[in-house]
Amino acid sequence: MAKKAHSFHIPVMGIGFTIDSPLKVAQFGIDSVISLVDDILVEKMRKVYSDKFEIPYKEISDKVDDFRAKRITSYLNLLHDQTEEKFNQLKNITSEKSKALKDYIHMLPEYSSLKKEFTKLTEDGVDFSKIKDWANKNLSMGSIDVNIMTKIDKGNYLNKELLPIEYNDAHAALRGFSESKLSSSLVLSAGMNPRLYSYMSNFKDFFPDANGNIKKKIILKVSDYRSAFIQGKFLAKKGLWVSEYRIESGLNCGGHAFATEGFLMGPVLKEFKENKEVLKSQTQELLIAALKEADKVLPINDLELKITTQGGVGTDEEHTFLMEEYQLDSVGWGSPFLLVPEATSVDEKTMELLSNSKEKDLYLSDSSPLGVPFNTLRGNTKDIHRQELIDKGRPGTSCPNKFIALNHEFKETGLCTASREYQHLKLKEIDALEISSEEKEKKVNKVTEKSCICVGLGTSTLLLNNVSTKKTGDGVSVCPGPNMAYYDKIMSLRGITDHIYGRGNMLTRNDRPNVFIKELSLYITHLQDKVDDVKATIDKKQLRSLTKFKKNLEEGIRYYNEIFTTQKQFFVEHKEALLNALQAEQNKLVLIGVEIENLK
Repeated sequence: MAKKAHSFHIPVMGIGFTIDSPLKVAQFGIDSVISLVDDILVEKMRKVYSDKFEIPYKEISDKVDDFRAKRITSYLNLLHDQTEEKFNQLKNITSEKSKALKDYIHMLPEYSSLKKEFTKLTEDGVDFSKIKDWANKNLSMGSIDVNIMTKIDKGNYLNKELLPIEYNDAHAALRGFSESKLSSSLVLSAGMNPRLYSYMSNFKDFFPDANGNIKKKIILKVSDYRSAFIQGKFLAKKGLWVSEYRIESGLNCGGHAFATEGFLMGPVLKEFKENKEVLKSQTQELLIAALKEADKVLPINDLELKITTQGGVGTDEEHTFLMEEYQLDSVGWGSPFLLVPEATSVDEKTMELLSNSKEKDLYLSDSSPLGVPFNTLRGNTKDIHRQELIDKGRPGTSCPNKFIALNHEFKETGLCTASREYQHLKLKEIDALEISSEEKEKKVNKVTEKSCICVGLGTSTLLLNNVSTKKTGDGVSVCPGPNMAYYDKIMSLRGITDHIYGRGNMLTRNDRPNVFIKELSLYITHLQDKVDDVKATIDKKQLRSLTKFKKNLEEGIRYYNEIFTTQKQFFVEHKEALLNALQAEQNKLVLIGVEIENLK
């Protein structure tokens, strides 16, 4: 059985930034995740790669029945075939072709048994047939995983008639993945969608076979233990197993930020580590009962359960610490990979903006039509375009894709809050209100701040591949996490893997805060904002919520104090600086605590 090559994975980024990452990195054993939000982009990319690989291409137009699912299946099958071909070439070595194999071996971590075996095998010169045999037995390809945001599940219409629920956006994307050749994982993010979860049980690939193997695995992206357990049990009752819980920092991540109530990454990881066996045994019990009842195959072997994390990790020491302290299976590295052209798809101009960005340029905005705080880079061209439209007195966009047309205030079929149609109607409504001009301005800004991200997050890929953006415009939205501030150069794939495994250093700044401290400081700012927001109109429920939030942060600080004080192996050199930074954050929290007390 081929062993897993790497201890890191590349998470989904935006809509287009990792849309073709598997074609770039899977042959080297690196797992990556592509977004299934945008079937229009998926279809364009299938054309780009069909031309590139000289494969016959027949367009799947939006006039075809079930076009969204069919586009996704076709693109995923193309990725499947092409990555396998690349991987087979890499293993099928002859002297001329061995660069790819050398790269594969070089990029592995130093402790990798594969690396040690290969070194031993080639000590006494190179025997190609031996190496080929060994590579075929031992090397594994990176997984082509896909992501569905469960909330983006808009209903669709044909001739003004609402189509059945299986034609909803997330349902169709799920079907597209289910019917593909891939043997990989579906990452479900943005919380629970019971109808979508129930729909999964229609596809046999999600169920275990007699040996406990599952062709299409489920990964849940979560930010706290409680919600993970609830969702895991819900799926288990349908006979569906969650193979991996992927814990993402609530605030120190890219894209949409699903803030917790002050539960910090360290304590959350500790809770998962301590409860892993409970989580596994209780969900497995429910699963077996559900499979029995449905008369499905019962696995004779124990099912695999992985715990992984991502969000703001930036040094090999942090990577190794997280892996060892919390017994993790993998750590996700996101934002730094936006500066690795060999791994992601980012146009030149955006890459320049990213490499020059500092802390002040990376902020949490209200620009997402989903109504969830969204990580944004100042000066992104999509926001410049948005402002130009406001200045012209025509706020909002034409909404060509309609993926986030989920607001039903004015239209039964739904509108996107970033669309011109919605903003026009909403601003008219605000204009008629009898409130102060200050209040009006606030409300107007809240409406016009929404940006057309479902187009903007895919534009970079189109520009990079010279695909026309005539219909959608060439404005790029980009959503790196705060960690981006500490990376300022374009990196090679070998360069970034050397950085992750401690063989090289890609950081030029030496003032990057520790991953835990950075997240804590983001949460303290977040709490301060919450307090400021409710000062004028506080009620008992909000007060309880703020008090609980503060208490969770205090517990997190206590835990970090203990971790940093007792660590003998990690963060030893910087112990004093870490404890001082922790103390500084604690002082800020004390002041916020006084403000909360005064609100009573």
